[in-house]
Amino acid sequence: MAAIPTVEATAHATAPATAPSARPAMADHRTPLVRNCWYVAGRSSDFGRTLRERVLLDTTVVLYRREDGTPVVLDNRCVHRSFPLSRGRLDGDVVVCGYHGMRYDPSGQCVGMPSLARAPSHARVTSYPVVEQGPLVWVWMGDRALADPALVPAMPWLAAPDWATVTGELPMAANYVAMHENLLDQTHFSVLHADSVGTPAYARSELQVEEEGDQVHLTRALIDSPPPPIYGVPMKLMGRPVDRHSDSRFFSPAGHIAHASIVNREPRPGEREVYRVNITHVFTPERQNSIHYWWFNSRDFGLDDDEASRYLQEASTKAYREDVDALTWIQQTYDRLDGVPPELSFGPDRPGLLMRRILKRLADAEGAGRAG
Repeated sequence: MAAIPTVEATAHATAPATAPSARPAMADHRTPLVRNCWYVAGRSSDFGRTLRERVLLDTTVVLYRREDGTPVVLDNRCVHRSFPLSRGRLDGDVVVCGYHGMRYDPSGQCVGMPSLARAPSHARVTSYPVVEQGPLVWVWMGDRALADPALVPAMPWLAAPDWATVTGELPMAANYVAMHENLLDQTHFSVLHADSVGTPAYARSELQVEEEGDQVHLTRALIDSPPPPIYGVPMKLMGRPVDRHSDSRFFSPAGHIAHASIVNREPRPGEREVYRVNITHVFTPERQNSIHYWWFNSRDFGLDDDEASRYLQEASTKAYREDVDALTWIQQTYDRLDGVPPELSFGPDRPGLLMRRILKRLADAEGAGRAG
């Protein structure tokens, strides 16, 4: 995809506000969910030889693995009397309904029914395309003809031996539009995450924004400034001058990836000069205004440093819970107001506004396709 020329977004709070009446159509918590996308169905460890129920994109599904280890995602509703298949059992690779014994193979086709001599050929449940990659299983719940496995985002560091990763997951009672905007909004770091992630100097540093097709890419650099604890503590560089280079990307409705390089300006004997961190956020709408959220904090240094891993696990979990709380409270405000109140936007909000226009465009295109 050809990149749109870089646009510099001002980082000053005095930037002119965008009047609500002049704001272009953008996605919000009421916009229909985009379905033509690879979303995370769960961790690889969520799939086993026990039937597991999960709600994805307002659809209840059942997760399991075939005997050869292949993950399967089926609609969790028997076509006969809507008994949840997750309340049934596995017989080999076949899901057996616990009400009347209808048997569904991994393609969703009914292959047997105790009360009939022949299986009803027209009886089937939806089976969704899945791809297992590293620690995650991805699912496509939109137009099956568009489910190209090559579109699953590559995240090799999550399984690479030369990276160490801490991870967690959090349920969130908020819409995925708000979550994407939160991750593209780096100016809240020094306020909401003041004791872990952000510094005032970083919030005021120069921001570069590009819209690349259906993605938003931003870069930032802060030169000769002490790092925040989330970097300084595990790197053992607190209070020392570093150059901080970061880029982050809204890569699809399913997630966001950030990369950071921390340059040690005054390396001491035995210290490295460059430290790299990749932060991966993936989330799948559960329903319109709730999401499944998985995060990963990966580093290429201190791979055997258990103390660094413990700190990063605790600090990351705290920071992301702060995001969950903030977005939950915002969603509760929207619910009380039964809509979206007029809101002002400023220069640093540009990445999130670009993302919201992209999601609105994708949702509208899907809606037009269904109507056609």
